[in-house]
Amino acid sequence: MSEIFLRQIILEELDYEPSLDAAHIGVVVEKGIVTLTGHVASFAQKQAAIAAVQRIHNVRAIADEIEVRYPFEEKIDDDEIARRAADVLGWIGVAPDRAIQALVRNGWVTLTGDVDWHFQKQSAEDAIRKLSGVCGIKNDIAIKPRVQAKDVKKTIEDALRRRFEGEVRGIRVTVEDGGDVTLEGFVNDWSERQMIETAAWSALGVTVVNNRLSVGG
Repeated sequence: MSEIFLRQIILEELDYEPSLDAAHIGVVVEKGIVTLTGHVASFAQKQAAIAAVQRIHNVRAIADEIEVRYPFEEKIDDDEIARRAADVLGWIGVAPDRAIQALVRNGWVTLTGDVDWHFQKQSAEDAIRKLSGVCGIKNDIAIKPRVQAKDVKKTIEDALRRRFEGEVRGIRVTVEDGGDVTLEGFVNDWSERQMIETAAWSALGVTVVNNRLSVGG
């Protein structure tokens, strides 16, 4: 597929995404690596743009240079964002009360705390992402390891066999003590890459997933 054709497909997908105003997003393609530039009106739209590009076949990697630019009249003070963040973290109830904290500075939210599962960490980030005024998120929530490395490795490999009809398809899984998982090998597209990473995160005791899976090849 030519770079011109791939760029056109990406632009069409960005325009097709209903949650995104792509009028001010630029797209550059070089050897399958896509650079997104320009600006959007919210952090949620920025994430939607990245997700849209990840759905496109033949995209090998994405460089995100999109800025979040809120209209001046819609700018929200950090203390108001912090209050809303505390409220929403309490409402979603994915972790014990006050297990997760939010620090806000210049619209950027830093999440800290300790949880048992990756879905708790991800759910907190997803909830904050939807708040008005948020320009970016740094998710420093820690996952407490509770399982031996060999058990984590077996759990992940068993999940991959179930989801790929009994085959691991050349995907290599290594796990270090502390729940540090590394995935290596080749996949067909970004959706398959993400599905394998999600399977790894779903195992109890996983604290980090180093996704080194290559698209194509």
